[in-house]
Amino acid sequence: MTAIRISCAKVTSINQHGFWLQCNGEELHLPFVEFPWFEHATIAQICRVTCPSANRVYWPDLDLDLTLDAIRFPMAFSHAALSSDC
Repeated sequence: MTAIRISCAKVTSINQHGFWLQCNGEELHLPFVEFPWFEHATIAQICRVTCPSANRVYWPDLDLDLTLDAIRFPMAFSHAALSSDC
């Protein structure tokens, strides 16, 4: 039997500097300067986000998988660790 996943994440706001992601009752800011993979993405690509697990978010159109800790503390994670290679 296939499990049904309900997305725990949604984009609440986007501007020229980045976007806000609401996930598990927490609102996180992803500035484009710290998350360059999103800078040239379309609004539709950014807004299509899912939660494959409680501590990860995934953008299927961008093939980008990030942990919530990588979003909360981007300086603690190298850009290599945040690559789109899952």
